[in-house]
Amino acid sequence: MNTTITYEEQQLIAIYSSEGTRSGVIATLEAMRQELGSEDAELLALTDSAISKLRDMTDADFTGLDLTLDFTEDTDAG
Repeated sequence: MNTTITYEEQQLIAIYSSEGTRSGVIATLEAMRQELGSEDAELLALTDSAISKLRDMTDADFTGLDLTLDFTEDTDAG
């Protein structure tokens, strides 16, 4: 896979990966995206980026992703 998935994208994909397939996650993210509004600009951008990267990868690349949710990283600490 040529595209690097960020921590935030990995976590978003993990949350919406119950479908279990790359195409299923893409469909689920696209459906979720439709519920977002302009006030959700950051989540819209993250979702669009994740969808784009999922479309660019193969099913084998998707299967190799670590989709374990990580509740320990604190990205807002500072």
